[in-house]
Amino acid sequence: MNEDSKALYHELITNKIIPEIKKDHDNDLTKEEIDLIGSHLDKEIEDLNQHIDNEKCTKIRKQIRLKRTKIKQYKKQINDYSGRKHKYDVQKSILKDRNSYSKTDHDATFMRMKEDHMKNGQLKPGYNLQIATNSQFVLSYNVYQNPTDTRTMIPFLNLIQETYGHLPEYIVADAGYGSEPNYMAIIDDFNRIPLITYGMFIKDKTKKYKSDIFNTQNWDYDEINDEYICPNNKRLGFKRYAYRHDKYGFKRDFKLYECDDCSECPLRH
Repeated sequence: MNEDSKALYHELITNKIIPEIKKDHDNDLTKEEIDLIGSHLDKEIEDLNQHIDNEKCTKIRKQIRLKRTKIKQYKKQINDYSGRKHKYDVQKSILKDRNSYSKTDHDATFMRMKEDHMKNGQLKPGYNLQIATNSQFVLSYNVYQNPTDTRTMIPFLNLIQETYGHLPEYIVADAGYGSEPNYMAIIDDFNRIPLITYGMFIKDKTKKYKSDIFNTQNWDYDEINDEYICPNNKRLGFKRYAYRHDKYGFKRDFKLYECDDCSECPLRH
């Protein structure tokens, strides 16, 4: 819809039907800008109506009517875009940073439940309940909209700290909570010790994973020269640092290693 509304706006500008209402033509039209285009088209239709009433020549009146018909078609499109834009803006405000929500309970998010009687991984609207315990006593609980346990840990720890004024020395959780942002927050922000396995912990221990020659985790590493040695016995030297932001804004730092020449590598084919 955004591309269609922009294309229509450019057509109206090119044909000099409406005045230019925005300088940056690359950005999507807002609801207010779409409504302003509609107002200009209403004014154009009104002017054409007056022109038809005042015109005596039948041939010219016919030409004006044809022009008015075209403007009315534009107006109908703009009204459609305006209604859809409003609908999508409302849906986005409900959705926020989630991927889904229930039409009957806007706070609920679609997620896979542990109880799956149909055994088909069906998604159902619900909440992610988090419970913190110590020596089998419940310390705190809360419900979250996010289906991923990983992203509930930091806000849940904040809640526990606000409630009790401090956190236990060790933060224990299963691999579903293991992530770089969580490890860093527990160590750096909460000054606690995480006892949380990472998501690949079980897979790392399998024979298949350890015997995969293309898995860089299995390559020999020369700590003195900061180089990895590939299965073809080529050395990959450190080239540069890099970083990438994930979709939640977390910055991940990387070290990039490259081989000077892989052109004759027999393992590439």
